[in-house]
This record gives sequence, C-alpha cells and structure tokens, in this order.
Amino acid sequence: MKARDTVFIGFTLFALFFGAGNLIYPVTLGYQSGTSYLPAIIGFVFTGVGIPIVTVAAISFFKNGATQLAGRVHPKFGLYFTSLVYLVIGPFFAIPRAANVAFETGVVPFVNGSSLTLFIYSIIFFILVFWVSLNPSKLVDRVGQVLTPALFLAILGLVIGSFFLLDGETVAPIEKYQSQPLVKGFLEGYLTMDAIAALAFGIIVVSSFRERGVEGQKQLTMRTLQAGLVTAVGLTSVYVAIGWIGTKMATEGSYDNGSAILAGAANVMFGKPGTLLLGVIVGLACFTTCVGLTVACGQFFSKRVPALSYKMVISIVTLISFAISNIGLNQIISYSVPVLVFMYPITIVLIVLTFLSRLFRHSPNVYRGAIFLTALIGLYDGLVAFGLKMPAVTSLMSQLPLFNYSLSWVVPALVGAIIGLLVDFISGNPNHSEGYQES
Repeated sequence: MKARDTVFIGFTLFALFFGAGNLIYPVTLGYQSGTSYLPAIIGFVFTGVGIPIVTVAAISFFKNGATQLAGRVHPKFGLYFTSLVYLVIGPFFAIPRAANVAFETGVVPFVNGSSLTLFIYSIIFFILVFWVSLNPSKLVDRVGQVLTPALFLAILGLVIGSFFLLDGETVAPIEKYQSQPLVKGFLEGYLTMDAIAALAFGIIVVSSFRERGVEGQKQLTMRTLQAGLVTAVGLTSVYVAIGWIGTKMATEGSYDNGSAILAGAANVMFGKPGTLLLGVIVGLACFTTCVGLTVACGQFFSKRVPALSYKMVISIVTLISFAISNIGLNQIISYSVPVLVFMYPITIVLIVLTFLSRLFRHSPNVYRGAIFLTALIGLYDGLVAFGLKMPAVTSLMSQLPLFNYSLSWVVPALVGAIIGLLVDFISGNPNHSEGYQES
C-alpha cells in the first residue's frame, strides 16, 4: 500500500464528515465569540475534529463496527445505541438540517423564505434524494470527487476575499462566550455530530484499508490514524477559516444562523454572483450528504429488520426527513441539542474504554458501570438543555466535580468503571477476553 492511498482515504473521510454542520457552526461560533474566538475555536476543534478521528481509530479494533464496539456493554445495548446513532445522523437531525442549510444558503437570498417556499423546496429536494438513493453508488462517488475540491476552493475564495473585502471589526463576545469560551466551544463541537457519525463512517475507512491488503491490528490502527490526520488537517483548516469570517461579520448585520452569515459574507464580498455560487456548491454538498446518510440508514436497518426492504427503509427515511425539515433550521438545531448533550458523553466514554479495555480484560462490568452513570448524568444534562427545570436535582448535581464546566459526567464515569472492577474482583476477577474478539 502506498502513502497516496492513505491520503486518498483521508480525503474520503473528510468528504464523509463534511456536511451542513461543518459549515454553519464554526461561522456562528466566530460571529458570537468575537474577541474570545481563539479559545472558543480550540475547544470546538477538540470535539469537532479530535474526538471524531479517535472514534474512527477505535472502530478499527472491531470487525463489525459500532454495533460490536457498543456491544461490549451488552449486545442489546450495541444494537439499540447504534440504531439511535443512525436515526440521529439520519432522518431525525442530520438529513433535515442539511436540507435546510441548502435552502437557507441557496434559496432564501433570492426568494421569499416563507414556510410555503420551504415546503415546495423540500418536496423537490427529497424526491431527488429518494430517486438517487435507489441506486446511488456511482453518482455519489463521482459528484463527491468533484464536489469536495470545489467546495474547498469556494471556501478558500471566501477566506481570501475576507482579508481584502470585509472591513468589520472583531467585537466583544455575546454573554455565553464571555466566561469559559474554551468550554463553550467544546460543547458547540457536539453540534457537528461528527463523533456520532464516526461510529457509522469508521467501518468504511477500515474496510478501505483491508481491501488494500492492510492486515494486523497495529498496522490497521496506525493507517487509520494517518488517514485521520489528513482529515483532521482539512477539517481544522476549514473550521478556523470559516470561524474567522464569522468574527468579521458581527458588524455587518444581524443573522439568525450560520447559513445566513455565510450567505451574507458572500454577498458583502462578491454580490449576488458570489451568493449564487456559494448556494449552488453548498446545495450540492448538502444533497450528496443527504443521499449518503439515506443510503447508510437504508443498508443498516434493512439488514437488521428482515421485514423491511431497502426501498421501504429509504422511503420512510425520506418521508420523516421531509416532515422534520419543514419546521425550519433554527428549530431543528434547538431540539437536536438535548439529544446530542445526552449522546456525546456516552460516545466519548465508549471510545476511551475501547482504548483502555486491555487493562481491565474487556470486562463488561466496567463498561456497564461507566456507561450507566454517564448516561444518567447525560440524561439530566439533556433534560436541562431541553428547558426542563429541576431545582432539587440541579442542587444535587451541582456538587459534582466539573459541573460548572458542563463536564459533570467525567467523575461518575470513572466511579462506574471502578465499581465494575470491584464487581469483577468480588466475583473472582474472571478473564473476559473470550467473546469480545477484536479485528
């Protein structure tokens, strides 16, 4: 295997990750964080780049991907959690969000962005998504190979243009970034969904290396990390650049979301032609992302539910995505936050345990203890993010270490793992390696 193959797979992973959230959240962060941009973007990159790449590396340990990884807690947990992952990156959040970003960027700057316009647009959009998803492989591959460089060049054009054509000054951060901007950026990185998406995309990368003759656990993990480094450089460059544009747009007007900020930046610098070009490229990027996620959901659920054919699954996925997309981008973002606040800590703990599992002989008790307490804290955080007021519970939770940093799940996860070790010790400390085979 040649080095260029690793680079190519790294670009492929970049294309898989790069979707709507990778565009709208960094520019929003820059727009809101202002003079606190540097620590905020560092936190964002940690969760938006670092954790997803490490997650892909963790998948390289398993032949059957995320289902087997999460199955170390319990086989049913592996199935249910992975199913939730596909629903989150599919019809419930990521697909409707991508459709709305395409609408906000490519349609709203030119026509009335009313609910009726969104309804008509989404009908056409999801009919095309369904049609292409019926037989997507060649078209998605070809468009992706052309589109990703084109999108990268468009973003590069915006960045270069911003140095000469954006005169806005960096302003003071809004309230949520005035204290602990690094932590706030860390939490904003959740919204890209890339760590969760990595649970689904990781097996694609691993399979690509195996097809090229990479064998052995150490070599496979090393190659995966090398490809991940290529992806990390690309994602970090884009995030930092787009975020910086956001800092310059704070004095150019008031915007509701990242799509509007990007469209506004293109219009300020290049007028309507720039807005049109950006809209077309982002629209195609979001379209291919929707097709890829629809196909992924179709393949996953049709294999696990024999009564559902692939065509039936993608029909259901497109119908649900169509319905949710019509509530609007801001609403989709707001209701996705509680779910992501709940799921991200579980994902992080699963990945950490995967790399440390040899130390405790792959004990399911360690996994179960850590995940149970993490999920318990995550559920509380998710309900609070949803807007539920629980003064008595909050008073109790506030006693946990790192509560003020929104990381109160860290110590309970460690305590749960220790309890799992104690259970093993009391029961005779069995060797759990059998039945938990890696790749």
